Amino acid sequence: MITVRNLSFSYGSKEVLKNISLDVKGGSVYGLLGENGVGKTTFLTLLCGLKKPQQGTIEVDGRYPFDRQPSLLAEQFYLPDEVVPVRARADVFARENGALWPRFDYAKFLEVMQVFEVDPAQKMNTMSSGQLKKTWISFALSCNALHYYMDEPTNGLDIPSKAQFRKAITKYTSEDSAVVISTHQVRDLESIIDPIIILDKQDVLLNASLAEISSKLFFDYGSQLHPGALYLEQTPGGCIQVYPNTTGEESKVNLEALFNAVHQHKQEIKEIFKTR
Repeated sequence: MITVRNLSFSYGSKEVLKNISLDVKGGSVYGLLGENGVGKTTFLTLLCGLKKPQQGTIEVDGRYPFDRQPSLLAEQFYLPDEVVPVRARADVFARENGALWPRFDYAKFLEVMQVFEVDPAQKMNTMSSGQLKKTWISFALSCNALHYYMDEPTNGLDIPSKAQFRKAITKYTSEDSAVVISTHQVRDLESIIDPIIILDKQDVLLNASLAEISSKLFFDYGSQLHPGALYLEQTPGGCIQVYPNTTGEESKVNLEALFNAVHQHKQEIKEIFKTR
């Protein structure tokens, strides 16, 4: 369990996160969404202990990430958006550095590399940006961590590779792992991320499962306009509308429409979901 309470962080006079409180539970792949500059990367680096909270607390299974306790470091993996082109063969790098994670599985590394169709004998500094990103993802998953923090992991991946990434996350993370993925590419990941966290400037607008979202908001894909729509987008042959679910009827959540509805009606959405 990751518990965030009253978290605040600033860069000089610029306050990025203010009084943020939320929980992240194991066994889920969280989608961390938000506009540029709202603090998604900062939030991830705070979760993994690369930055220290200026106010408030973060606890990961009862430990504080910034203390950098070896027992916690061995249970987590932070994957930044920009990964390092190490001057070593991928398989050699994985063998040598995997020792830092007690549950590292070299055979699993080779298996995930095969899923991504990347040669493990290739030097990482000679790889394309997509191959390099897939190598780091393979290494991360082979460490069998309990907590994963991934910043824009599908950046630089082509369409087949994005499908491979979804397969890898689904197949190679354990049932008790907590995975937090920051992304702008919601269509790339909407089939695997649940719950959804939407950050705003100094605020959490939403932290809810897809089931909860579907129970409180209705996503209408018809052509008849709804007078209470929070968001409306024209599509070929009809439109997508989002409005409060007053009937209890289920609908398929569209993450882009959800994101836009949340940002256009922040206070109303917070009231609907009782976000504090």
